[in-house]
Amino acid sequence: MKILLASQNQDKLKETQSILQGLSLKVLLPSQVGLSPDFDVAETGKTFKQNAVIKAKAYGDKTKLLSLADDSGLIIDYLNGQPGIHSARFAQGDFSKACQKILKLLKNVPQEKRTARFICTIALYNPQTKVVKTFTGKTQGWIAFKPQGKGGFGYDPIYISNDLNKTFAQASTKEKNKFSHRAQALKKLKNYLQKK
Repeated sequence: MKILLASQNQDKLKETQSILQGLSLKVLLPSQVGLSPDFDVAETGKTFKQNAVIKAKAYGDKTKLLSLADDSGLIIDYLNGQPGIHSARFAQGDFSKACQKILKLLKNVPQEKRTARFICTIALYNPQTKVVKTFTGKTQGWIAFKPQGKGGFGYDPIYISNDLNKTFAQASTKEKNKFSHRAQALKKLKNYLQKK
């Protein structure tokens, strides 16, 4: 079985392949099915779930392939839930700058008020049946006082996981794939696919 990952992000592909291994499916990037890198979908939803569904449907209807899309973001309590569903737009393609921007906004804010969580919703869309299934994962933590670690991507260097007591950027792939929001959502998806 082939599944199209509605993303150009190689890190997301690796993470998805790693967690879904053991299933008889092949995860493909848009470029591998002839979709132009310029193919873009406006994320007009008000929630992670709505945005994931919009993306999965757009890619699935375009390619006629079973499509997998995720929308995820960092929710910081002190910043009233920002950057939230605008996490990617907040970064404008440069997550190291976005991390610095967040650290500035939280300057002199004590640890107990730096609580945050990552949320990821994955949508699986079948263009033949028009059926959409969604799976959500969450992780609790707090925002570090400075970037730490070289691994991961996105906001990983400033997000300290309560489960790991270190940033996702300091965590090994195995550790991150055990506790991350995307890993939790993908595991729910995997359970669903195993029962199919």
